[in-house]
This record gives sequence, structure tokens and C-alpha cells, in this order.
Amino acid sequence: MVWSNTFSVGVEKLDDQHKKMIHTINKLIENPDSSVNSEIVSEVLNELRQYASEHFELEEMILEEIGYPDFERHKAEHKEFRVKLVAFCSATTAHINDVPFILFNFLNEWLVNHILQDDMKYRSYFVEKNIITPTRQLVSHKDLLQFKKTRTEEQ
Repeated sequence: MVWSNTFSVGVEKLDDQHKKMIHTINKLIENPDSSVNSEIVSEVLNELRQYASEHFELEEMILEEIGYPDFERHKAEHKEFRVKLVAFCSATTAHINDVPFILFNFLNEWLVNHILQDDMKYRSYFVEKNIITPTRQLVSHKDLLQFKKTRTEEQ
């Protein structure tokens, strides 16, 4: 899988984290014969734990501060991802041989359904509220605070 700007949500840090997710999926693609006990599967699960921790925390903070109307549903999807991740870790510990295949399918589905559909909804919201434009992205939390300050002054 290759990153494309069509995947961009308009927030540089979130895009960077999504790129890491694609890199993680590619590890499974590049090692199709990985076993449940392989270093690759262990590495992918560790990266996913880190991704879930860092990415979801940042994304949820931004969405909440911006007042994203579908915030609670989006947050619930993140919780569901974490629950599935725990299940994958348990299945690995139980040496269930299909884990690499099922994990790849789950991550592929997550990329298509969550990042490319659900995350694009908040990107549309950002554009609608003029938080981002085709030429201006949020680069940092500082940008977000500046946007909120400007919006408050305008009201």
C-alpha cells in the first residue's frame, strides 16, 4: 500500500500517524507467510498498541476541541479498535494460527472503512468550518488553539 494525498485528513500529525499505519499493514503484506509466533506479528501488534494510544488520543482531543458533531461515535470506534487489539494479543498468546491473516484483513478493513471514510467525514467538517482549506492544514495543536481563538473573537 502506498500513501496518497487523497488519504489526507488535513492535519499533518494525524496524516503522519496514518502513514505509519499503512507502513504497519505493509509489514504483513511483505511477510505473507508469517506465523502467529513470528517477530513480525509481535512487532505489528506492538506498533498497533502505540498507534491506538498516540493517534486516538490526539485525534479525539482535536475533534472534541473543534466541536465535531459525531465525536462520540468516532470515539466509540476507537474503543472498538482497542478491544479488537486486545483480542488479537490474546489470540497470539493462545497460538491461534490464523492471527496474521485475520489481523491483515482487520487492518485493511480499518484503513478502508475508518480512515478513508469516517476520518474523511471530519476532514469535510474541517473544510466546512474553514479550519482547513486545500492550501492550509492544521500542523499542530497550536494551530488549533489559534483557530479557536480567531473563531471566538469573530463571534
